[in-house]
Amino acid sequence: MSRRASGLKAWFLQRTTAVYLGLFGSYLALYFMLSAPASHAELVAWAASPWVALGLLLFIPILLAHAWVGIRDVLMDYMKPIGPRATAMTLVGFVLLASGLWAAQAIIAARAFQ
Repeated sequence: MSRRASGLKAWFLQRTTAVYLGLFGSYLALYFMLSAPASHAELVAWAASPWVALGLLLFIPILLAHAWVGIRDVLMDYMKPIGPRATAMTLVGFVLLASGLWAAQAIIAARAFQ
């Protein structure tokens, strides 16, 4: 695979994930501005509803993919030595993976308490 194709795939992934993040982020902002839950129980009930839970479960990997592509591109552009760059990319990958697993567990646990 050529470097050009890899760059095009990253560019396309960054743009498509940005569309979902923008749309779902707008929904979240409008929801919390117009009808914010009054209690923690209402927030958990809202997050546990099937469509919101699905949207949040999609939001997590899409956000993490978007963040990975952005951080990876910055590291590739500005860290020229391969050793520190590989170390930084590995650490970022582990942090993003742990964050995604934690967020997914939190959403699934919220559904279990319903």
